[in-house]
Amino acid sequence: MLIKAEKSTLLVVDIQEKLAGVMNGIDQVVGNTSILMKSAQQLSIPQLVSEQYPKGLGATLGRLSELSNSAPIEKLSFSCMDNDDYVSRFNALGREQAVIAGMEAHVCVLQTAMDLLHRDVQVFVVADATTSRSPDSHSMALHRLSGAGAEIVTTEMVVFEWLGRAGTPQFRELSKLIK
Repeated sequence: MLIKAEKSTLLVVDIQEKLAGVMNGIDQVVGNTSILMKSAQQLSIPQLVSEQYPKGLGATLGRLSELSNSAPIEKLSFSCMDNDDYVSRFNALGREQAVIAGMEAHVCVLQTAMDLLHRDVQVFVVADATTSRSPDSHSMALHRLSGAGAEIVTTEMVVFEWLGRAGTPQFRELSKLIK
């Protein structure tokens, strides 16, 4: 199945100040998440940003928080879908696809994705916009999610599937982000 702009929501999970410094490949993850967020803005795709215990782990990284089109949702549960405010906001969007970026892949991303799959949401986890402290944890999370029915995708796959075609002003603008 393809990712459709009119059917999807971008979920940015816990890319926070105090966690970022210990994550593997964080610069690539932040760069790719930024591309996803800019693309979502251009294509009017709703975004939900979560923050795991921000009092202890800090706020969403500055350059990403500037790109968000909604206030972050604070949570203590690992799964975003165990937070009533998050569930209400997600359900209100009425979207059947979730594109997920964030950290840590083997904890909050995995548990959120699993809960969404159990709600019959089509889940797309962006491999190059997710991370964990250890590469093994990231790899195993993606393996487990794939086996559970999530689609494992890349940032470019998401952007070009959202676009659907070349030759539009949006294509010209967003393809610059990829190059």
